[in-house]
Amino acid sequence: MKKKNPYLSNPLIGLYSVWTGFWFIGWFLALYPFMVICLQHRDTKRYAHKLVRVWSRLFFAFGFLRFEVISEQKLDSKQVYVFCANHFSYLDIPAFVKILPNYFSFVGKSSIQKVPLFGYLYARLNILVDRSDRKSRTATLAKSIRALQSKRSIIIFPEGGITSKNFPIMSSPLKDGAFAMAIQQQVPILPVSFLNNHQLLDDDYFALKPGVIRVRIHAPVSTHGLTQDDLPVLREKVYRIIQQPLLDHHGVDLPQ
Repeated sequence: MKKKNPYLSNPLIGLYSVWTGFWFIGWFLALYPFMVICLQHRDTKRYAHKLVRVWSRLFFAFGFLRFEVISEQKLDSKQVYVFCANHFSYLDIPAFVKILPNYFSFVGKSSIQKVPLFGYLYARLNILVDRSDRKSRTATLAKSIRALQSKRSIIIFPEGGITSKNFPIMSSPLKDGAFAMAIQQQVPILPVSFLNNHQLLDDDYFALKPGVIRVRIHAPVSTHGLTQDDLPVLREKVYRIIQQPLLDHHGVDLPQ
């Protein structure tokens, strides 16, 4: 069954999407030269990251998108984490940038670097992976571990992209990479549940609705003393932590 075009079903969504798209691109272009300047030297790279956060906050402010963030405990901006979240929408990425105080890099798909201007910025600030290439996956894990060693947190969507065919149920099993690097470096995993981004943004048409972005930031899951033999249990634990609020919010149960 062909998906209905939201722009045709509700012209107001079209107008709102144009409005938010204008500010998303407009603020990016305004800040981009300063981001590029900051990327030219290792000592100023953090400032490029800060400018990306400014861009995200301006986009959400001018788009009149509000946040409801419930955190089980206050995030330590100086702590290194491996952040893991469900990934149902492209809106998850700018939302992550806005809500986290930490210095971090995303692990994202390598095809993003082909996007004009944005691809250059994304590739310089983050870690890219071609998930179809085993060598690329191995290199990405090594780069992520080096980032953790340099006191930079990692954000990873352990489903391996927007892969679920049954929202709000996550794809399973989760990919091992996030858990392997966290155990190897003995850093905590910080699970995050994005409850409704997929209801606000239609990724097929990039049609955005106004509303409240609802996020649950869970307590860190310690990896202290764990070995790679503990990975399957850790992976399942994190899956349950992220998944349960999604089920509760949407009033559904996991299939038996």
